[in-house]
Amino acid sequence: MDLKNPFKKGKKAKEKSEKKGDTKALARTTRKKLRRRTGFLSSLTSRLYIIFALVLTLLAVLIGRLAYMQISHHSFYLGKLNKQTTYTVKQSSERGQIYDATGQALVDNEKKTVVTYTRSNKATAADILKNANDLSKMVNLTETKVSDRQKRDYYLADKKHYQAIVEKLPDKKKFDNYGNNLTESEIYKNAVKAVPKNKINYSDETLKKVYIFNQMNGASNFSTVNLTTGDLTDDQIAYITANKSKLHGISIGTDWNQEITTSSSSLSDIIGTLSSEKTGLPEETAKEYLAKGYSLNDRVGTSYLQKQYEDVLQGTRTTTKISVDNDGNVVKNKQTSKGSKGNNLKLTIDLGFQNGVEGILNQYYGSEVSSGTAANSEGGYAVALNADTGAVLAMAGLNHDTDTGQLSSDALGNVTNVFVPGSVVKGATLTAGWETCAISGNQVLTDQTISVKGSNAIKSWFTDQGSRSITATQALEYSSNTYMVQVALKMMGQEYYPGMTLTDTGVNETMKNLRNTYAEYGMGTKTGIDLPNESAGYTTDDYKPGNVLTEAFGQFDSYTPMQLAQYAATVANGGNRIAPHLVQGIYGNNADGGLGDQIKAIDTNVLNKVNISDDQMSLIQQGFYAVVNSSDSYATGKGMQSSSISISGKTGTAETFATTASGNSVTTVNLNVVAYATANDGTKVAVAVMYPHAGNSDTKAHQYIARDILNLYQSMYGGGH
Repeated sequence: MDLKNPFKKGKKAKEKSEKKGDTKALARTTRKKLRRRTGFLSSLTSRLYIIFALVLTLLAVLIGRLAYMQISHHSFYLGKLNKQTTYTVKQSSERGQIYDATGQALVDNEKKTVVTYTRSNKATAADILKNANDLSKMVNLTETKVSDRQKRDYYLADKKHYQAIVEKLPDKKKFDNYGNNLTESEIYKNAVKAVPKNKINYSDETLKKVYIFNQMNGASNFSTVNLTTGDLTDDQIAYITANKSKLHGISIGTDWNQEITTSSSSLSDIIGTLSSEKTGLPEETAKEYLAKGYSLNDRVGTSYLQKQYEDVLQGTRTTTKISVDNDGNVVKNKQTSKGSKGNNLKLTIDLGFQNGVEGILNQYYGSEVSSGTAANSEGGYAVALNADTGAVLAMAGLNHDTDTGQLSSDALGNVTNVFVPGSVVKGATLTAGWETCAISGNQVLTDQTISVKGSNAIKSWFTDQGSRSITATQALEYSSNTYMVQVALKMMGQEYYPGMTLTDTGVNETMKNLRNTYAEYGMGTKTGIDLPNESAGYTTDDYKPGNVLTEAFGQFDSYTPMQLAQYAATVANGGNRIAPHLVQGIYGNNADGGLGDQIKAIDTNVLNKVNISDDQMSLIQQGFYAVVNSSDSYATGKGMQSSSISISGKTGTAETFATTASGNSVTTVNLNVVAYATANDGTKVAVAVMYPHAGNSDTKAHQYIARDILNLYQSMYGGGH
C-alpha cells in the first residue's frame, strides 16, 4: 500500500475498469458496423439477383419475340419490310356549261393546248430547276409575278448556292443546344432567310423561269399541273411531243377556260365567277372542298350560279393509284376511275326575252337619265316570273353612276338592292286586316285626312277634294293611304277620330302582324331563289307608333325587286308563294360535249299559302285589275293599259331623300310597280319594276316598263311556247 497516495491504487483500478469498458464499447461498435456491412452486402446481393432475373426475363422475351417474328410470322413481317407506298392522284375534268332556256350556250369552254408537268416522286429541287431552265429554251414564258420567297426557293434549288449559304450559317442556325444537327427543314428555313437580296435581283427573263420553277415545285408527287406559257406553235408542240421521254415529266396536254359569251353579258353577274387554277380553292371553303375530294388547285365557283350549283358543274375526277417500293421505284400504276365532264345547267331565262327586257329598261330608264329626272337615281330594275312555277323569265338591271351618268348592267341588283316600296304593298295590308279580323270582306271606310296629334296629316292624293266612302277594292284602285292607316289603327285597337292621340297600345303586335303578312307574300323575307347571298330586305326594331301607320302604306321597310315580283306572282296565282328559280333543269352531255338529255328537273317549290279565303284573294285581284283598267279618273295605273294583253297591277310612290353629287339632300320618290297578266299560251307572267329616287313623281316610266315587258312576252310566246 502506497502510504503516500492511498487513492493511487483505486485510481489505477478505475482507469483499468474504464479501459476495459472502452474496449467493450469498441467491440460493440465494431460488431454493429459489421452487422450493418453484412446487411448492406446481403441487400446488395438480393438486388443484384433481382436485376439479373429481370435481365434474363427480358432476354427470354426478346428471344421469344424474335422467334415469333422470324419463324411463326416470317412472311407477315417480310411483307411489312417490303411494303409499298401508294399515292392517289386526281386529275380534274372539264367543267359543265350553262345554257339558256332555248339551249343557247351562255358560257363556253374554250379548249387549248398547254405544256404539262408531272412530278416524279424522285424529283429533287435541282432536277426541277433544270427542267424549268430547259423549258425556257423551248417555249415562250410570260409570267413574271413572283413572291420574294419564290425567288429564294429558286436560288437555293442550285446545290452550290444552297451549300454556300448553309456553310455561312452560324452554328445556332444548324445545331441545337446539345450540338445535334437541326432537321433539314429547319436548316432550309434558316437558309431561305439568309439569302442576300442582291442574289435574287433577277431580270424579267429569269423571273419567268422562277415562275415556271415554282409551278413545277408546287406539284405533289405524281400529280400533273398545267404550266403557264405563251401560246404554243405547231413546232413547239411537235418538238415537246417528240422528245417527251427526255424531258422528265414535261409533255403536251389540253386545258380549258370557261368564258361568258358576248351575247349573254347582261347575265354575267348572275352566272358568277370561277377561281383560277392558280388561286385554286378559296381559303374560307378549302377544308370543305378537300373533304369532298377536291384538289387544292381545282377551279370552283366563287359566286352566284357557279357557286350555287358547284356540285353539279364540277366534273368527276380521273383517279390513279401509283404504288412505289421502299426505293421509290414505281411498281404499280392503275387508273381506278375515269373522269368526265361536269353536268350542265339549263336556265329558265330565254336570252332573247332577257335582252328584250333589258332593252325596254334601257329605253325608258335611259330616257329618264337623259332628261335629268333620274339624276339622283342609282339604277332601274325589272323582274319577270312565271307566277305558277316560280321560273325566272328575266332579270334586268341598270346601275346608274350619278357622277358620270354612265349606265351598266346590274341584273344582280334585283336580289341585293333594297328600296322603300310605297303603295304596292296595300294588297298585303288588306290581307293583314282580314287575318286579324280588323276588317271584313269588301269593307267600306271613309277616305279622309288622318290627323293625329303631334304628327303631320296623312292624306290620299285626292282627299283635298273631300272625304268619300270607299271599299277595300277601291282603296287599291285609288291607292288610298288613309284607308290603310285606318286598317292599321283597327289592328292596334285604336279607333280613328280627328286629332286623336296615338298611344303605344297594340303597336308591337300590329307591326309584327303586318310584317308576318307581308312575308307571306315574300316581302321582308328571303324569296328562296337559287342564288347565294340574296337580301331579305331591310326591317328594323327601332320604330315608333307612327311608323306602324306608314308601314301600312309602304313607307317604312325596304324590299328587293325580286321580293316584289314574288308578291305579284303570289297575287296572280291565287295565294301560293313560290320560290323563284333560275335553273330549269340539270342536263348531261351529248357525244360532242354539248347539252345532252335532262337528268333532273327543278320542281315548283311552294313555300307557303297566304292565310286568307279565295273570296278575299279575289277582292285583291279585282282591285289590282281596276288599278289598270278602271274608267275612273282616280285609278292610278292607267299607264299599264295594253291592247294586246289584259294587265292587272299596283303602283307605288314612296317619298324618299337622295344625296346629290354636291352633298345636298333633295326630296325624291321611289316609283314602283307590281303587275301580272296571262298570255295567250296560258302563262301567268308576274312583273316588278323599281325606279328609286326619281326627281319627278309625274313620270310613268315604271308603268311603261311593266306594260312593255308583258307585251313583249305576249308577242314572243303568245301564240304558244
